[in-house]
Amino acid sequence: MSSVLVSSMLFCIIAASYFRIGYGQTTFNVLDYDAAGDGQRDDSEAFLKAWKALCAANEGDKGTPRLIIPAKKKFLFQPIKLSGPCKSNSVHVEILGKVVAPKTPNAWKECVESWISFSSVTNLIISGAGEINGQGSRWWTRDSNLNHVRNGNKARCQRPKALGFSKCNNLQLSGLTLADSPKGHISIDSCHNGTVSYLHIRAPKDSPNTDGIDISKSSHLNIHDCNIGTGDDCIAINSGSSHINITNIACGPGHGISVGSLGKNGAYATAEEIHVRNCSFNGTLNGARIKTWQGASGYARKISFEQITLIETSNPIIIDQYYCNGRHDCKNLTSTLNVSDVTYNGFHGTSKNEKAITFDCATLGCVNIVMNQINITSAIPNKETQASCSNVNGTSRATAPQVPCLQIY
Repeated sequence: MSSVLVSSMLFCIIAASYFRIGYGQTTFNVLDYDAAGDGQRDDSEAFLKAWKALCAANEGDKGTPRLIIPAKKKFLFQPIKLSGPCKSNSVHVEILGKVVAPKTPNAWKECVESWISFSSVTNLIISGAGEINGQGSRWWTRDSNLNHVRNGNKARCQRPKALGFSKCNNLQLSGLTLADSPKGHISIDSCHNGTVSYLHIRAPKDSPNTDGIDISKSSHLNIHDCNIGTGDDCIAINSGSSHINITNIACGPGHGISVGSLGKNGAYATAEEIHVRNCSFNGTLNGARIKTWQGASGYARKISFEQITLIETSNPIIIDQYYCNGRHDCKNLTSTLNVSDVTYNGFHGTSKNEKAITFDCATLGCVNIVMNQINITSAIPNKETQASCSNVNGTSRATAPQVPCLQIY
């Protein structure tokens, strides 16, 4: 054997070892960190080790460091917290397989707000054709919160959300299926300049509080081309959010797309520049909804819902300034935050209820409500739809049913 060939072989062996232990590596596979991928053994520690390697990697000639959760495998994760900042300008998690939560509440090892959480990771990319399944059905039964014993003390755990993002600017989340979260499926908090797209989010219509996407204290987000069917809001925009664009969302079942609720317990709350376009509501409890609590302060303004398709939607258009979250013991307060500059344009389809439009505004009123090209008919043959309103001013054009508080132009 020639010395050249021997040298070449030694070089390959050393190089292979070099990359296997992570030096200079830009692609990481959770299986290389001793993940079982059988859906039975706990792979949390393996994923945390892989994340640590990913977050410590440099952005080399091969581009953005990438962590792969491979296809045709099932990975069982206990609650995981993944934090930045990372060394590279951007990191990419590619989920091709299935990630599952523990099957029962008492199988969870700790109380958490989110089962899988990312915080302070800038330019985070999460993509792939895989699935994140919260196995939430056992959480949805009455009194199903987790009794968790830790350090000899019993803690009462509330239902966790599946996937949480906090302070993750320039987030890109796409392609995944999220199913059966114990509570909300995706929480986005204090994130700016991000895109969420091409997701499939599903849970039974009677699963409580399983919102699709919850947004709070975030701005300049684009959410588009998603199919969301859950037991609560398909998308909810909460206080501190602005410049949120929502496009091409198929919502149903669920409670519609909601701005709010805003101002619980008398809080100061804000939401502005929220724009919803080219969306459909199929069999949902609500369609385009704004909901605020009594006694609050602040504002919800510069909001638009345009080119909306309705299919047997129970409350197609609703502003509720007396929101009480299903309870009947809320105090009767006259003050609330201001709702203004809201546009409804290009609605068509059917209402399951006789009342298709409801504007139930407090004393200060809902100001500059504009309706144009609205045609909502009854899903029941030979029935007429109606509208009701209080403390509203604004204009309407080509609107059926006619809203009595608005000036026709």
